[in-house]
Amino acid sequence: MAGTGALKVAEQIKLIVAQMLARHVHDPRLGFVTITEVRLSKDWQQAEVFYTVLGDDEAQAATAEALEKAKGQIRTAVARNMKMRSTPALVFVSDQLPQTSGQFDQLLASVKAADAKIASSSQGAQFAGDEDPYKHDDEGDGE
Repeated sequence: MAGTGALKVAEQIKLIVAQMLARHVHDPRLGFVTITEVRLSKDWQQAEVFYTVLGDDEAQAATAEALEKAKGQIRTAVARNMKMRSTPALVFVSDQLPQTSGQFDQLLASVKAADAKIASSSQGAQFAGDEDPYKHDDEGDGE
């Protein structure tokens, strides 16, 4: 998605989808859904709608089914509100950001622990030679 126009359209689609889910889609399988991002294809024919769901795997699967069932209704609302020549096809994608961020937190913690171990092992260490082993212009050659 390149360009300001595509970003504006994606944000507007995100807003419309979120409003539809909050006000008009009454499926009991629909869990607590948050629309996190919308990405348009280069030709604007497809919009990937990323979402997160609060709950376990069962709640996420039920929400995915409910979104697939309501896809036509939501696309109709997007078409009505966007007034575009052609409305992009909606593809709902579960956003794995919470799981990925947990993995990043674990990686950062392990790197921090390794850094602390290296810092503690370097305590009291001394240089192998002089503190500054390089020759400087103001020093003689020693000849």
